[in-house]
Amino acid sequence: MGVPPTARGQDAPGTAGGAGATQTSKEQLLKAVAIPYNQAHHRFAVFAASVTFLLIIAGALVTSNDAGLSVPDWPTSFGSLYKIPHLVGGIKFEHTHRMIAQFVGFLSIVLAVWTWRADPRRWMKYLGVSGLGLVIAQGVLGGLTVLFYLPPAISSAHAALAQTFFCVVVLIALFTARSWVEETPRIGRENDEGRPSLFTLALLSIFVLYVQLILGAMFRHHGLSWWPHVLNAATVAIVLPWTSIRALSRYSGIDAVRRPAITMLALLIAQLCLGFVAFLTRVAWGHDAVQPELPMVVSTVAHVAVGALLLATAAVLAVQTRRHLPAVEAHIPSRERKPVAA
Repeated sequence: MGVPPTARGQDAPGTAGGAGATQTSKEQLLKAVAIPYNQAHHRFAVFAASVTFLLIIAGALVTSNDAGLSVPDWPTSFGSLYKIPHLVGGIKFEHTHRMIAQFVGFLSIVLAVWTWRADPRRWMKYLGVSGLGLVIAQGVLGGLTVLFYLPPAISSAHAALAQTFFCVVVLIALFTARSWVEETPRIGRENDEGRPSLFTLALLSIFVLYVQLILGAMFRHHGLSWWPHVLNAATVAIVLPWTSIRALSRYSGIDAVRRPAITMLALLIAQLCLGFVAFLTRVAWGHDAVQPELPMVVSTVAHVAVGALLLATAAVLAVQTRRHLPAVEAHIPSRERKPVAA
């Protein structure tokens, strides 16, 4: 259900707080006029996020099938910029990955330009440009992995940056959604109480997930053993349920907080199961395999894909917590306020 136009057009996440946040000012009215819901822009952002998720899966297929150097040159493919080689063996994984990456690059250019021209929020303009910068850096890292024959550090950075870009596009889709543009945040109704706060826990969840992402990428690219990744998985299994349970137990009445908390908990359960299966198929049973077998590939790719969704969900939870639950310190009871001389 929509809200009156005077409540529309919220600015960056986490702004406003205290009793004054519930009053409508002339500045907020101007923002309401300046930030209408743009359905086409939002749908394009959702489409870009979906294709980026497909790109992450394609990249995981390249790594899981040991197809990283199936196309030995870059930026060309077997000496050509436009000819499609015979898609056989590992070439079909590597070249398909490159074609999807090129399409994502095109989408990121359109999204950045569209956001800059159509969205009046300055921080959104910068977010769109940041996404484009991440794609450019991602392409350079992808080329360096080929030119330097898959060095673990560069290949792992390539994997980590891909999921970072995915989170950025997901957030752009969130910030352009009707629910974000037209919804009135619950600022002033509930505070982010507890020590640590839910927002702090959400940030901690992002941090431990990002560490897990890097450790997993280093293991897949033969830069580390498997045990640091497994050891940090125990930390993830503690921090994420802590965050989700805090959100569900104290703020279940706020849909924008409850939904990502439930999603994060469900994805964590799936991710832990997939991680266990991937460990069995790749480390315990398949360490002597001449080439990657289907159970290895399926479990590893699914593990990477769910990990990307988990990181993006944690980012959404952090943003929604910041928006709907102001910090306790931001609220000063009216009886403690001192009158200001005219």
